[in-house]
Amino acid sequence: MSEQSLQDFCKKNFDKETQEASNTSAKRKEKSKIKKTQPSKSINKLTLPHEATSQNENFDKVVFISGATSGIGKATAAIFAQNGFRLILTGRRTDRLAEIKADFEENYPTEVQTLDFDVRKIAQAQTAIAGLPKGFNSIDLLINNAGLAKGFDPIHEGKLVDWETMIDTNVKGLLYVSRAILPKMIEKNTGFIVNIGSTAGKEVYPKGNVYCASKSAVEAINKGMRMDLNQYNIRVSAIHPGLVETAFSDVRFKGDTERAKKVYQGYKALQPEDIAEIIHFVITRPYHINIEDLVVFPSAQASATIINKK
Repeated sequence: MSEQSLQDFCKKNFDKETQEASNTSAKRKEKSKIKKTQPSKSINKLTLPHEATSQNENFDKVVFISGATSGIGKATAAIFAQNGFRLILTGRRTDRLAEIKADFEENYPTEVQTLDFDVRKIAQAQTAIAGLPKGFNSIDLLINNAGLAKGFDPIHEGKLVDWETMIDTNVKGLLYVSRAILPKMIEKNTGFIVNIGSTAGKEVYPKGNVYCASKSAVEAINKGMRMDLNQYNIRVSAIHPGLVETAFSDVRFKGDTERAKKVYQGYKALQPEDIAEIIHFVITRPYHINIEDLVVFPSAQASATIINKK
């Protein structure tokens, strides 16, 4: 083989190897690019079935959460914010609403609208919801979370003001907010409502009287909503938690912190994030599935009055 032929042979093979290496590199880059664009498995992705398939699409969905400044409401808002939904958060603590809005908008792919009003006041609820700006005034998901217990007395010693507060918040407040939001859901012919009840609505316990009655009403309203709204493709679900470690007992015992702490001692109570994840599960079922009613106990709780404390 002449020197020129040898040079041509070497150049031809070198060019071939270079091209193969270039193709291999390109394929690796393409795989890497695909991998990077896939959603992280660590993200608890929340989508509306057959409607949203990415966080960008979730951004078109508006979620309204009452009682969102703490506990279950705040934990639920965080899951939706992490997954790119836009939020309307309500409560009566303006400073807490502002803090949550700033935190979520800085750390999550979301926009947050806050409404400071008392769900017990029908005029306040109607005015606040009617005044929502464009982009937030068409609500896709309603989570009726605002609720409380006041007092723990036998019925003949109960405080009338406590009874009124519980009925006005747990029953009337849920109705006032729902009534203001439902017309546009019906107009769109789609939507989802999650009502947060309680195991107290399933099982009456001593000194629970009026609180249990208010949560029994939530269960009845939930069933009525599901029947009346079925023709408009609006799904309705209720979640009834047992013992959840929040400020619930502080409110019930009116600031008696030591008494409130004892409610959650000796066992592992549910956490707000547990219920938030269950709300996520309920909402992410395929459209043909509606989980109408869920009761959730901590493992140590067998009933309203049976708790396995160590």
